[in-house]
Amino acid sequence: MNKIIAVIGMCGSGKSEAVKYFTENGYSKVYFGDVVINELKMRGLEINESNERMVREELRNKFGMGVMAMKSIDAIRNYLKDGNVVIESLYSWEEFKYLKNEFGTGIKLLTVYTTKELRYKRLSEREFRPLTNQQAVSRDISEIENLDKGGPIAYSDYLVINDSGLTELKNNLKKYI
Repeated sequence: MNKIIAVIGMCGSGKSEAVKYFTENGYSKVYFGDVVINELKMRGLEINESNERMVREELRNKFGMGVMAMKSIDAIRNYLKDGNVVIESLYSWEEFKYLKNEFGTGIKLLTVYTTKELRYKRLSEREFRPLTNQQAVSRDISEIENLDKGGPIAYSDYLVINDSGLTELKNNLKKYI
């Protein structure tokens, strides 16, 4: 049976690098953030932290906290027919519950953990959508308070510590491939 791994964690923990590793090893990627990015493009809005947060929260207020999973379910099902799937940017407990209801034990949560200090450093240095420390703190608090991000992290099936570097991260992920 093909499997689904949702890579979760706080912003700057290394989720995208982990997802990239899974895709390099044959997993098809479903990025929940595409729901927000596509909405921004449809509205003609600039892709930035402020607009992304506004649209993310609007969609969740209008359609419920599981909206990203609901709007991505067809892609997940299609990819799952042919192989394993990795999900990037599952945030809310409702998203997880929706997917758990659809796929049962076929979905697993993998948390990538990194200390706040290191995450904020990485976020300030990244090329795409860098964040200041103030923006990173604001995003953390918003994701915990408004997006219910803590539930899936607390309920995770697997934990990968990412405080060293890319090579160690990949070595730690090998056992989940």
